[in-house]
Amino acid sequence: ENRNHYVRNVSMNEDKSRIMINPDISAGLKSSALNILRADKVNNIASELFYNCINLENILNYKGIREN
Repeated sequence: ENRNHYVRNVSMNEDKSRIMINPDISAGLKSSALNILRADKVNNIASELFYNCINLENILNYKGIREN
């Protein structure tokens, strides 16, 4: 759990988040994103999050998201 909290705090600035309405939905989406990256054995989560923000087509190429 510490590993998950640290990554969410550092890479996604979760502790600085000001989401007041339905924060559980935001947390669930962030956890899902991390689970997808970990299932695909990504080494650097922060850089992969940045890359995916620029190239949304890349998100669909992860395992289990879209069949090629």
